[in-house]
Amino acid sequence: MPYMLISTQIRLESGPTNVGDEFSDPAVMSYLGARKTTILGNNFSEYHVDDPPRLVLDKLEKIGFHVVSVTGVGQTLVWCLHKEKE
Repeated sequence: MPYMLISTQIRLESGPTNVGDEFSDPAVMSYLGARKTTILGNNFSEYHVDDPPRLVLDKLEKIGFHVVSVTGVGQTLVWCLHKEKE
């Protein structure tokens, strides 16, 4: 899985951080300490960590991910990361 999106609400820049969806690499999610949750009314699951985005980005860089782009979508900040295939 070479691409990854992480996001957080602007008012919650100190965490939690959304780090993946139900199809995310379980090994990476475990490394981040993420928990899989399904919000009532949604038909999909997401992974979240309590860490702020900066700490999540630092952890992902240590395992080879690099930021490709950052954008704001409404009140949400979104980072797109990429990791070269080994």
